[in-house]
Amino acid sequence: MKYKLGELIKDFNVTKKEVTDLLKEHFSGTKNNSTILTEEELNYIFECFTLKNSVESFDEYYALAALKEEKPEPEPIQAEPEEKGAEPEEKAAKKKKSTSKESTEAGKKQSKEEKIQKSVKGEDEKAPAAKKYDTKPAAKKQDTEKSSEDNVIRKKEKRVVNTRSSNVNIERYNEKYDHMAGDKYRSDKMLSKQKITQRSQQKNKMRGKKETEAERLNRIANERKAKPITVVLPEEITVHDLAIKLKATAAEVVKKLFMLGMMVTVNDVIDFDTASLAAMEFHAKVEKEVVVTIEDRIIDDSEDTDENLETRAPVVVVMGHVDHGKTSLLDYIRKANVTSTEAGGITQHIGAYRVKVGDKNITFLDTPGHEAFTTMRARGAQVTDIAILVVAADDGIMPQTIEAINHAKAAEVSVIVAINKMDKPAANPDRVKQQLVEYGLVPEEWGGDVPCIPVSAKTGEGVNDLLEMVNLVADVKELKANPNRAAKGTVIEARLDKGRGPIASILVQNGTLNKGDIIVAGTAVGRVRAMTDDKGRKIEKAGPSVPVEITGLDDVPTGGDVFNVVSDERLARELVEQRKDKIKEEIFAKQTKVTLDNLFDQMQLGEMKELKIIVKADVQGSVEAVKQSLEKLSNEEVRVSVIHGAVGAVNESDVMLANASNAIIVGFNVRPDAIAEETAERDGVDMRLYRVIYDCIEEIESAMKGMLAPKFREVVLGKAECRNVIKIKSIGFIAGSYVLNGKIVRNADVRIVRDGVIIADDKIASLQRFKDTVKEVAAGYECGIGLERFNDLKEGDIIEAYEMQEYRD
Repeated sequence: MKYKLGELIKDFNVTKKEVTDLLKEHFSGTKNNSTILTEEELNYIFECFTLKNSVESFDEYYALAALKEEKPEPEPIQAEPEEKGAEPEEKAAKKKKSTSKESTEAGKKQSKEEKIQKSVKGEDEKAPAAKKYDTKPAAKKQDTEKSSEDNVIRKKEKRVVNTRSSNVNIERYNEKYDHMAGDKYRSDKMLSKQKITQRSQQKNKMRGKKETEAERLNRIANERKAKPITVVLPEEITVHDLAIKLKATAAEVVKKLFMLGMMVTVNDVIDFDTASLAAMEFHAKVEKEVVVTIEDRIIDDSEDTDENLETRAPVVVVMGHVDHGKTSLLDYIRKANVTSTEAGGITQHIGAYRVKVGDKNITFLDTPGHEAFTTMRARGAQVTDIAILVVAADDGIMPQTIEAINHAKAAEVSVIVAINKMDKPAANPDRVKQQLVEYGLVPEEWGGDVPCIPVSAKTGEGVNDLLEMVNLVADVKELKANPNRAAKGTVIEARLDKGRGPIASILVQNGTLNKGDIIVAGTAVGRVRAMTDDKGRKIEKAGPSVPVEITGLDDVPTGGDVFNVVSDERLARELVEQRKDKIKEEIFAKQTKVTLDNLFDQMQLGEMKELKIIVKADVQGSVEAVKQSLEKLSNEEVRVSVIHGAVGAVNESDVMLANASNAIIVGFNVRPDAIAEETAERDGVDMRLYRVIYDCIEEIESAMKGMLAPKFREVVLGKAECRNVIKIKSIGFIAGSYVLNGKIVRNADVRIVRDGVIIADDKIASLQRFKDTVKEVAAGYECGIGLERFNDLKEGDIIEAYEMQEYRD
């Protein structure tokens, strides 16, 4: 049988503390009222309370029990109404009788208790006392029977009340019914009666003196001034909510704001400063609401003290124009051939490498140079300390070199110019320096602060000087970080691996990242399962300025996302869901709603043709780059819309989406799986796969030309002169004509020219030569021409046949 602690406390009539104290002495664990006690615990408690409540003799207990059984029940209170005709003698007799009976019973009770106590103590009068105890109740029983008979007689008496009388005290009878009713019912009725009385009394009081509106407002203002309230206000609040917080009406708050010079309505949103001014008008103390977000709870953003900071390696980005030798320079530094693995010798996505120069480490980021990767290059500038701007000595500054300069300036990083290809005969470093000055980079030799190092990635000339300059600039900048805290950094690149799932290349900027840490990167969250360095070796931890590749995320993050190591995985996933919802809201907010102002623009958009594209690439950065490049191809007549972009191979779901939405699939450095390829061939889905982005843009642009609204020009076919108008009943009017030049073709468009003015546009319905229907009539021949609609032909009219030919620019 299950026996709970609460039931035991109730049955034994003891406190919870007594029981729990006993259990704590011999048993472990915390007990509450719903805890089910074991058999061993129950036996122990029963034994303890049995010993505690044990007595030497049960005589006293049995004697008291017998006394309780003999005790008569108290008589019910008889609430009889008094009548005017009741005699005083009868009342006195009743009162005397009840008094004598009570005194007799009290005396009997006292003598019984005295005798019981004597019997318990073991005195010699034990036996006689017991005898008296047995004989006395008989007399008492007779008195009780008499009394009950009197009560029965009284209950049978009936009183007649003349309700037709002018003076009847109804409240006395109500009081009788109240006594007869239960306690709860009576108390509820009494309270409700009392409330009604109080309200009526207050109403009567108010009738004497009515408060004016001005007096009421003054009274409220004085009360607020005497007892100012404290309100907590958020960054933004509606006027209605502010009124609730101030315990005032919305009209009062609107009036105060109007007096402060602000025209608002009840539903308008006001900022904290405005709400504070309004609250102070109501003599309220204002406090600003401190919103503690999930990010504040799980992400440590505290500032590091100087004692905790240690010197870290510089992060260097190599930037410049296409084919100016960025990757070749970095390749020479790393002593590894990276360029040969890139399609077309062009760097496709960011790589991060750690190089040891002397006794110091330098972290290099290699960004692609093509203009499509502007976003990726800007991202590289945001996470670096020093930018090496590679400029070819024979080409000079090019458009993407200018972009790189602007990115470096925006990121406020130190710039070192590497004038590359010095081994070429056409190298002219002075011209490069002159061009740099035009864009605000003054070389050190010319009195500026930008080091310009002539180098050759092919021969290695000047490379050591460049690295020494990087270390020198890093020493001047005093780059420091705190390795003894939770890691924080930036996602350099991310991709989806078929076997290992989402993989992210990240750069730790502060703190130390350990294997097993929970990290949040944008809308991706997970635990670091494996961590490898730039050389492919597995490592357990990574400190500041160390690039690593990690697995364990639940989604592919976007390059440039900030990652943080957090303490609570549940809250981290909740934070990611909030971020995803926010992104959805932003996308929804961008959708243009139709209004009278933009109705015509929306109608034009409806007529515009749309090229829907699905982009799949090997890394997230490439997806972004291809998407931006393709969307730039949009023009007034064709809009390019990337409806889906993701990392990984082209799969069946991509083909199904393309088939449903009439889109084409563009794959960049990826291949379709067997099922996707088969499905695309069966459904006729156009799938284009590329390795170099130039080819992708060029081919899509060519495809778009076929989608442009065709342009037409008018080509005159020939002219004929109307020399006779023939009326045929079944057909209508026929123009007997002579072809002046060119040819007249059946079903051709024609215009009727009379005296040099176009009077009608029509179409040839019939063309005959003699009695034969012909397709065309050449110049110098006569023919009969019938038009579809126009009948008002006259001799001398010129019938000009033409057609609209489509052409492309």
